[in-house]
Amino acid sequence: MSRRKFDEMSDYDSGRDRKRRRTDAVEIEDRLESLIIRVGEKSTSSLESNLEGLASVLEADINNYKGKILKILSDCAVKMPEKTTIYTTLVGLLNAKNYNFGGEFVDMMARKLKEAVKACMWKTARYVLRFFSDLVNCHVISTNSLLHLLHTFLDTARDDNSPQVRSDTYVYAVLSCLPWVGRELYEKKEQDLERLLKHIEIYVRKRTRKHVPGLRVWRSDRPHPQEEYLDCLWAQICKLRSDMWQEKHIARPYVAFDSILCEALQHNIPPITLPPHHQDNTYTFPWVVFRLFDYTDCPEGPVLPGAHSIERYLIEEHLHNIVKEYHLERKQCAAVLLDFPLKHKIPLEYMIVEVVMAELFHLPVPRYLEICYGSLLIELCKLQPATMPQVLAQAVELLFDRIDTMNVCCFDRFVNWFAYHLSNFQFKWSWDDWLDAAQLDPMHPRAKFIIEVLLKAMRLSYRQRIAEVVPEQFDCFVPQKNEPVYKFSNDTADADLPGLDTAQRLEAVIKAKGTSAEVVQALGELPNPLRENEDQEPPHNPLQVQVFVQTILHLGSKSFSHAFAGISKFLKVFESLVGGNEEAQILVMKEMHEVWNSHQQMMVMLCDKFLRTQIVSCASMANWVFSKEMTAEFTKNYIWEILHGTIRKMNKHVAKLQREVNDARERRTGNESDESSSDEEEQRPRPSEEEIERMEERLETAQADQKNLFLIIFQRFIMILSEHLVRCDTDGRDFNTHWYRWTIGRLHQIFMMHNTQVERYSQTLSTLLFTQDLEPHILDAFNQFVALRS
Repeated sequence: MSRRKFDEMSDYDSGRDRKRRRTDAVEIEDRLESLIIRVGEKSTSSLESNLEGLASVLEADINNYKGKILKILSDCAVKMPEKTTIYTTLVGLLNAKNYNFGGEFVDMMARKLKEAVKACMWKTARYVLRFFSDLVNCHVISTNSLLHLLHTFLDTARDDNSPQVRSDTYVYAVLSCLPWVGRELYEKKEQDLERLLKHIEIYVRKRTRKHVPGLRVWRSDRPHPQEEYLDCLWAQICKLRSDMWQEKHIARPYVAFDSILCEALQHNIPPITLPPHHQDNTYTFPWVVFRLFDYTDCPEGPVLPGAHSIERYLIEEHLHNIVKEYHLERKQCAAVLLDFPLKHKIPLEYMIVEVVMAELFHLPVPRYLEICYGSLLIELCKLQPATMPQVLAQAVELLFDRIDTMNVCCFDRFVNWFAYHLSNFQFKWSWDDWLDAAQLDPMHPRAKFIIEVLLKAMRLSYRQRIAEVVPEQFDCFVPQKNEPVYKFSNDTADADLPGLDTAQRLEAVIKAKGTSAEVVQALGELPNPLRENEDQEPPHNPLQVQVFVQTILHLGSKSFSHAFAGISKFLKVFESLVGGNEEAQILVMKEMHEVWNSHQQMMVMLCDKFLRTQIVSCASMANWVFSKEMTAEFTKNYIWEILHGTIRKMNKHVAKLQREVNDARERRTGNESDESSSDEEEQRPRPSEEEIERMEERLETAQADQKNLFLIIFQRFIMILSEHLVRCDTDGRDFNTHWYRWTIGRLHQIFMMHNTQVERYSQTLSTLLFTQDLEPHILDAFNQFVALRS
């Protein structure tokens, strides 16, 4: 064999060896990752023996795979908080065997904490702080070092130049880690612990609570006081302190290794400087703790932990984390919830229902789509048919009993969820228990709830089906038939009705597949009632708008698709009749309502279509909602479905233009030779400065429209509420009527549901509309909204 051939074969073999070594290394890293992530899962061996074995395996591989092991453990610490004590025990065992590894892990977690705080990732920061706290129990971190870090967090409460939500976020992080380390601090640093608690107590007492009323599910504190999250956790920590820091929920596997861990050397957490407040920082949004059940509601079996017991906090947090982790997989989520580790020690079904309802009713908005919670509850009923449906039925009865004082946002969600839930169970319900509601004013929350549920249920079924399942006494609640009213009909129209002949000719043109030009020609015969002289042409012809809208909706009344097709086909006709004229646009909406006033879903869908096709502007839609013609409809849910849809459409438009501007700016300033950019990115032309300026102009116009939309909505709210209050004062009547509570509730809802967008214009709103001389009841709604971020 030649020397050259031998060298080539040697190169091949060495390359193959390198490839094999890389493959082996990846396999070992994957195996280590699997072992670490799965520790604590169900096993034939005890948790302690599994931890001991895993620690030995990791110690043997530390020299070769230290970086990978550190990364996996640090990720598990924040991504699997329910296994905090398992991972702290594992780190403690590794630290006892390898002091340098323990130090590197503490340094890595400190860096993770700094990054989380800087990036406003508050949940991550809280879990790192909790992990540090539990590492004190494992003799990895010194108590003095932890106390110093906790005081660093609490020092934010003394910063008068930052908003309260910032201090709240840091104080909550400190409070939430005390259940893990409280006992250790009490036994070894009692005076330091008391000084820490005194610091927190002073802060909790002085903080403002203006924001709380806007976040409550109910206006009343009966039967359960509705506590803000920080107040509630502080009360739970105080109860834990009075119990000598003894709790019954946290599993502490490190106790079994105390003789090993106590011999280990401890580390100090590196000094951490918290970044100052910046106006672009976002903080944890405050919330009010949801309470539905107490121990008397679940008399059989285990007792429900008290509202101020630390177990209630720990269990609820764990359940919320399960929902967060598995919310995209309802079957798995339901299974994991029902397989909760302490399920035999607590009334699990009650606590699950309360937590899912808390998620559903969370203000200002739920964390996930509302349908997520509905499908999860259905899955829970399927998996636990013996108990879950009864607990859920009990929850519905309690919610219905307390509906008189329910927040309007939560009322809407309750309606939507209950109608959806009934549709999955053949609409069977103990309706007879609610017969008293038939005698109430239709504006009363109980009567209104049943009306709105049946309307929503009809969207998921059909009218006859709904009429059959409810008792006869509820006939007054059953929705009317979805039939269009065409005022130019041959059978019902008055012969002298203006536009009747043209409407009939127009109907024939459209049925004969006439063009837009032919339709405009047919409408051209109609006189303009706004014309006062021959010299001046009015901006629009209301009679043409009436005839065209009525006819096109009448001919498209067979289905949504028919209606949409008719509108799309004759868009040019709409443009010629309506254009940018607001009066004409509002008239389109009035005629649409006149045709379809018995079919709420059709009106919602048509409004969406008119907005998408730009036949009607968002501002015109808002003005129509608040018009005098809609007074009778004003408190009905579908009207607010339309208005919120209008606001969302405007918000999405602004957000889209903002993304385009940001993207263009990045491409303009980016380095063309950046190797990390994709081929597709490189092929896209870099926008010129003029193009970006045009994009920014469009964005500014859209933002001006958005601001104008909110100004219209809030101005109309102020007008109608002020008129009501003045009228009641003049007549000597109580202003706090059903109408007033629904309307002020809708004002709160606008602030809550669109808080991010409204917040941009809060200064303008404060200057122009919500001034200090405004009626206090109306001004309170604005002040509560502002307090959410102050």
